Amino acid sequence: MIVAIFVFIVVTGIVIGGFAAVVHGPATLARRRLDLRLREVSADEPENAADTVVRRIAEGPLPQIERLVMRTRAGSALVSLIEQSGTRTTPGAVLLISALAAVLCGLISLMFVRMTWVAPIAALAAAAAPFAWLRRRRTVRLRKFEEQFPEALDVLSRAVRAGHAFQSALGMAAEELPSPVGPELKQAFEQQNYGLPLRDALEQLATRVPILDVKFFATAVLIQRDSGGNLAEILDNLAHVVRERFKVLRQVRVHTAHGRFTGYVLMALPACLAVALTIINPEHMAPLFREPLGHMMLTVVIVMQVVGYIWIRQVIRIEV
Repeated sequence: MIVAIFVFIVVTGIVIGGFAAVVHGPATLARRRLDLRLREVSADEPENAADTVVRRIAEGPLPQIERLVMRTRAGSALVSLIEQSGTRTTPGAVLLISALAAVLCGLISLMFVRMTWVAPIAALAAAAAPFAWLRRRRTVRLRKFEEQFPEALDVLSRAVRAGHAFQSALGMAAEELPSPVGPELKQAFEQQNYGLPLRDALEQLATRVPILDVKFFATAVLIQRDSGGNLAEILDNLAHVVRERFKVLRQVRVHTAHGRFTGYVLMALPACLAVALTIINPEHMAPLFREPLGHMMLTVVIVMQVVGYIWIRQVIRIEV
């Protein structure tokens, strides 16, 4: 019965998803491109619809859920996470994928594993997987931004030294630099080009890219505009500071490599040893998965492994 229900759910989901993709796919992609373009050139969404000529279109597979999510603080954090990760998706799509993954993993665990406590854990892990993937993409994207940011500062400095205004230099850097620095600078340039004050555009840039160097950049530019000074020299000094910080960071990673490798070994050793013993002597490992005491031992081992991993990460983490 469980197998039949699972097959029915999978086949029904494939049929409905294919039909929706064929019927609503082109219109959805067109709305998404329009909304992406409006998001790049507009400021924050106004509170009243009468304050703007064009309103943002609710997109995604579940517009009602997205409107409800956007009204909460967690929904705003999810939208910020999606934007910072550079993924073209919506909060409704992420929640839908998370729910489907939880249901499928829970059913599969009930079908193939006789331990009832495994299903909730598998469902929770599957539900958290999309959010973990978004956080990983955000981390990779921000690290790449940090590596490219000194070059962006050099381009801005050379353009300002050549006689261009800072706004024009921002547009030139946006056109010359690759992703993710180029699109972020382009969005800031187009925001101020369409009437948003430069202060607000730079503050939104620092909010979209939560990196300390970007906050230094926005603060330095705004202070220079208020008090005066050589902007090209300020940008050169900031680029030098960022590069020196990267040198120190790489040295720290070298010195903490032993601790990180130790953490990886300690995390992988119990799992690899359990798999090897299961293959060599299945009867010896069977009570661990069949007896209630074995279930309790597995739970304690998993909790201790997670605590140990977090502890090691905190020990080797050094802020630079």
